[in-house]
Amino acid sequence: MSDSRVFHALARSGFAVNGLLHILIGGIAIGIAVAGGRGGEADQSGALKQIAATPGGLVVIWAAVVGLVALGLWQVVTAVLVSDPDAKKKWGRRAAELGRAIVYFALGGTALVFALGGSTSSSDSSRTLSARLLETPGGVFLLVAIGLGVTGAGVGFVVIGVRRGFRKRIRVPSGAAGRAVVALGVVGYAAKGVALVAVGILFVVAAVTYDAEQAAGLDGALKALAALPFGIVVLCGVGVGLIAYGLFLGARARLEKL
Repeated sequence: MSDSRVFHALARSGFAVNGLLHILIGGIAIGIAVAGGRGGEADQSGALKQIAATPGGLVVIWAAVVGLVALGLWQVVTAVLVSDPDAKKKWGRRAAELGRAIVYFALGGTALVFALGGSTSSSDSSRTLSARLLETPGGVFLLVAIGLGVTGAGVGFVVIGVRRGFRKRIRVPSGAAGRAVVALGVVGYAAKGVALVAVGILFVVAAVTYDAEQAAGLDGALKALAALPFGIVVLCGVGVGLIAYGLFLGARARLEKL
């Protein structure tokens, strides 16, 4: 299965689709900044709604479902095939690959809802999850753990961007094209990391204040940035960065070492 050209092509399309979603999310974020903190949903659901509203959008969304699920399956296969003489490193790498698989499957599931004619809100899902956890004995601690985990993932994205750790997963072209891809990766990973840190902080705030409304997912996190001092500038910067990340994923669809 890992040697299948069709499987490789579908997995690469998953990167391209994810890139398109981030470009749209970045555009929505910039629109929110320009509108003073108001506007559409700056998350995957908002991006999918925009796609669904365009002519031929349903075809694109079905392609997104196939590509994202295929990419999730590829991460599962990669996790199974991980080889390292150090058992701790091996299982750590497997856990990381499986974590990515879960993210892609979740994105594919969201796209499937839209493909079938339905609609969903990532922000509402985050609030619902938080509310249920807060109603569960010990759930507040789990919510804090989720928040810290997402925050840690965000810091990890920033570190990967600054250290250019993404280079080991792609074939970097030579010359100006390679420099452009690396620049997009640095900016994109850093912006994605900042967004995730903001999401994680909101989960922790929801747990500490016992208010599930605070955990509004990516959309709520980006809108919260707009409310900070110089937040409009920060949100515009993050929006541009997310567009850069989307463009990097588009290049990664071709350059990924599969």
